Amino acid sequence: MSRIGKAPITVPSGVEVRIAGSSITVKGPKGELTRELPEQITVSQDEGVLTVERVNDERKSRALHGLVRSLIANMVTGVSEGFRKDLDIVGVGYRAATKGSSELELSLGFSHPVLVKAPEGIEFNVPQPTRIEVLGIDKQLVGQVAADIRAWRKPEPYKGKGIRYVDEHVRRKAGKAGK
Repeated sequence: MSRIGKAPITVPSGVEVRIAGSSITVKGPKGELTRELPEQITVSQDEGVLTVERVNDERKSRALHGLVRSLIANMVTGVSEGFRKDLDIVGVGYRAATKGSSELELSLGFSHPVLVKAPEGIEFNVPQPTRIEVLGIDKQLVGQVAADIRAWRKPEPYKGKGIRYVDEHVRRKAGKAGK
């Protein structure tokens, strides 16, 4: 049995969960998320606790059990607290600025500024010109948008310039050996 899948999900106060057939909707103070469930997985709700169970013990059902439980737990966390990814910009002249809360302008050493538009449900915050915060309720979308921003200038190993996650460690290489 899946150890992750067996764990119950506690629903905090202020969060409403609706299960209708093969879809689950989680609504909270920050927004609303909906997800379709696979037919091998069932979700039951009992007094503020969600339990994820599988219909049979086939290999595919076992593989999906823990995954679906994690996805639902992330939905509950997202609508109650939200998710956030922080990015650091390292390099001379590299900086970021917001245009409203849904557009980001990056200066990354190209001949033109890079404009990044936020998809629906994502918000940008720039507390410093070299720090970007990506905020949202959908964990997957927040991570994908942060990865797309990082892809514009990945950190390079010689000088360490580029866009990196705050907790990311860049392994540095020695440059050319001089005489």
